[in-house]
Amino acid sequence: MARKARSAQRSLARAGDAAKAQALTQAAETIRARADTVLAANGQDCSSALEAGLDPAMVDRLFLDEGRLEAIASALETVARLPDPVGETIDSTVRPNGLELVRRRVPVGVIGMIYESRPNVTVDAAGLCLRSGNAVLLRGGSEAKRTNRALHAAFAEGIAAAGLPREAAQLVPTQDRAAVGAMLGATGLIDMIVPRGGKGLVARVQAEARVPVLAHLDGICHTYVHADADPAMAEDVAVNAKMRRPGVCGAMETLLIDARYPATSELLDALIAAGAELRGDGRSRALDPRIAPADEEDWDTEYLAPTLSVAVVDGIDAALDHIARHSSGHTDAIVTGDAAAAERFLAEVDSAIVMHNASSQFADGGEFGLGAEIGIATGRLHARGPVALEGLTTYKWVVRGSGQTRP
Repeated sequence: MARKARSAQRSLARAGDAAKAQALTQAAETIRARADTVLAANGQDCSSALEAGLDPAMVDRLFLDEGRLEAIASALETVARLPDPVGETIDSTVRPNGLELVRRRVPVGVIGMIYESRPNVTVDAAGLCLRSGNAVLLRGGSEAKRTNRALHAAFAEGIAAAGLPREAAQLVPTQDRAAVGAMLGATGLIDMIVPRGGKGLVARVQAEARVPVLAHLDGICHTYVHADADPAMAEDVAVNAKMRRPGVCGAMETLLIDARYPATSELLDALIAAGAELRGDGRSRALDPRIAPADEEDWDTEYLAPTLSVAVVDGIDAALDHIARHSSGHTDAIVTGDAAAAERFLAEVDSAIVMHNASSQFADGGEFGLGAEIGIATGRLHARGPVALEGLTTYKWVVRGSGQTRP
């Protein structure tokens, strides 16, 4: 499969911008035309997930309806309209000896995508990789195997109808865990692995990979309500950050409330009224008896559910210390009217995404204007935050001379 992908990737390198965009547009239309097949397959996957006792957050990530399927197709069309990064000149210079040097953006090559739960990743990853000139091997989780097969079949049919090779986006046909091991060891055949799933999956990938890894880790996201936060804004942001969709990686998992914030009781009331289950430290529990006690594990837990850890902190220094100890480097936010405090938070929090006066649920490639994302990269190398077209490219140096030789 990887060798076929390599051959297909060379074909993509010859395809122009218009051809790739047309292929994604055709794939979106084919997905819409196959909606009944996709949703029937998804219904079977969801039934199996419920019978197997998967937790509600996992089932929510798996579930598709007409609206979510339309969002998948629309995301492909958005990616098709985005500027093609391939061939872009990053910078250029002319050396004193007359050599012209250009740094040009090029595809990474063959991407290995290993993911769990979310069938939309099948299409998002395939679309982003194709648009950026990469071929991709997709290995989804067993809980979504029927949906992934139906979505992939529609995507492959669409791009083939537009004249691009089906092998540009291949779905690994087995759920055997050994297939993951084979991908992780495919040095020279796969150029980059992108894992997207729980801690267990990412830990295995990082431990076993002989191929470079662009890691998407869990989202232990914090919101710090500063002493100078506007109470109405703080309530709106906190409730949205936790409760809009608790099962997404950008959902707030820990709320830090400044000890000098004047409307703590109202903030806690709003969260509880919205359906949040709160677990807190001693200081927060002293303010509201409805808060259950939190243990040390809670501060490092991605609940992906309507459960929230709450701590009262003494100022921005304590908030920054807590985030430094417990954040997964995904997304952290501050709510404040104090511009200096906001700038300090944005400068000192070492996460892929930092926010001021905004819900962490905006941590999403579509909301960033990227069309879709292959994941939120939480490392420090290559790409960081929502990884879309540019994050799936590297560069090469193009040197033009007029016969220069080196003395």
